[in-house]
Amino acid sequence: MNKPQIHGNTVVTEGKRALLVYPCFPKTFWSFDYALKFISKKSGMTPLGLITIASMLPETWEKKLIDLNTGRLRDRDILWADYVFISAMDIQKESAVDIIRRCKDLGVKTVAGGPLFSCDESGFEDVDHLLLNEGELTVPAFIADLKTGGAKHIYNEEGYPDISKSPLPSWELLDLKKYACVNIQYSRGCPYDCEFCNITSLYGHTPRTKTKEQILLELELIWKKGWRGGVFFVDDNFIGNRKKLKQEILPAVIEWMEGKHHPFSFLTEVSINIADDEDLMRLMVRAGFKTVFIGIETVDESCLAECNKVQNKNRDMLKCVKKIQNFGLQVQGGFIVGFDSDTPQIFDRMTKFIQDSGIVTAMVGLLNAPRKTQLYDRLNKEGRISSDFNGDNTDLTTNIVPKMNMNTLMNGYKRMVYTLYSPQFYYRRVVNFLNEYKPVKLSKPRFSMSNFGAFMKANLRLGFLGKERKQYWALLFWSLFKKPASFPMAITFSIYGFHFRKIFKQYA
Repeated sequence: MNKPQIHGNTVVTEGKRALLVYPCFPKTFWSFDYALKFISKKSGMTPLGLITIASMLPETWEKKLIDLNTGRLRDRDILWADYVFISAMDIQKESAVDIIRRCKDLGVKTVAGGPLFSCDESGFEDVDHLLLNEGELTVPAFIADLKTGGAKHIYNEEGYPDISKSPLPSWELLDLKKYACVNIQYSRGCPYDCEFCNITSLYGHTPRTKTKEQILLELELIWKKGWRGGVFFVDDNFIGNRKKLKQEILPAVIEWMEGKHHPFSFLTEVSINIADDEDLMRLMVRAGFKTVFIGIETVDESCLAECNKVQNKNRDMLKCVKKIQNFGLQVQGGFIVGFDSDTPQIFDRMTKFIQDSGIVTAMVGLLNAPRKTQLYDRLNKEGRISSDFNGDNTDLTTNIVPKMNMNTLMNGYKRMVYTLYSPQFYYRRVVNFLNEYKPVKLSKPRFSMSNFGAFMKANLRLGFLGKERKQYWALLFWSLFKKPASFPMAITFSIYGFHFRKIFKQYA
């Protein structure tokens, strides 16, 4: 292994080896493990944070990346490295801890960052260098200290970096064929302050944005790598700065996409007030956006007030969802039960709303309190935090002591998710959505062997072997004759439904 050479008071760091390791995700609602098998992909999303960090390391360093969601980490990979860099979210904690242990046993130094460590660095004493908060601030400070031989255990830089100066991600470290979707980022931060969310404590209230030149360069890079398909803007609220989006970013993306004959379809996260801006929705659809995830959370006004979800208050949520769908955007929704203001009637009310809205991908979770949220601070003072949040709010667990009777909450939640994802309810919701959805045709559908293979696997697994075969064939024939343009979506949703049912069965 390369060891640092000391010249005077300076430690030479040229020629070091950095192994970047992305921990494994367990099987969850959003992992899509069971759906990925239909399209022969290993992982749903690329590790954007790690390939961005890679670009911040000295050019003279050798770099390798191992994503444990697409491959395995061998001892010889660890021993090759001078430093193993780890980035993780809460849900990846078990895998991250195992990587750290293996590195320590083999005597290789670790450098860790990301939300898992930034929200609570306690319990990670075995990590040699903790880079908390955003990498644009901490990585340069760490590298500078390495050069003088004084690298610290913890880096916790104050303030927020200007991400218009962030480097282009090192896409060359990834084999994109293993992924179902590619991630890029336009902004960080959110103007809202929901009690259960830690985004503002991590990234601030004022959305910080990249330039249109950066976005176009990133799109060009992944296009040149041969990527065609889904691109996820991982922004916590893509429309946090609507003026810049409408005047600069979206017009530039529209022009680029038209020039490349629409190689990508975009998805992102937005707030419900997108429904108030028809010009914005038209621009997003023209740019190639097909799907938006919206935190709807609850249909109860008192619960919205309780969690400070001000952007959702005093509006007809059902009407807003239908309007967004009518403009050509599929709405995925996040929902929560277990608020202090919830009554036992909330489960039926929420089920009815989700069915009526046609939100096919409805992530319904129990209220949890992650660290660095106002909710955690409030409930901790009240003595109502029972454990650490494990990062999965759909696994039938909660780390809070609810005001509703725990048995009532759990039984109501289970009944709700099993109803929503039962074949008869789920497939009916798909038809409801497809009836409402008015997509804008920008390009001809692309044939791929992967999609054809998924169709054939779906026919066998769902159409012949599955308990949902009656609903499956009914949906396919309905879409073929009533909404032929929606036929590919009907297949996709059928596969999603299979995954969701498997996940909730696993939890049970």
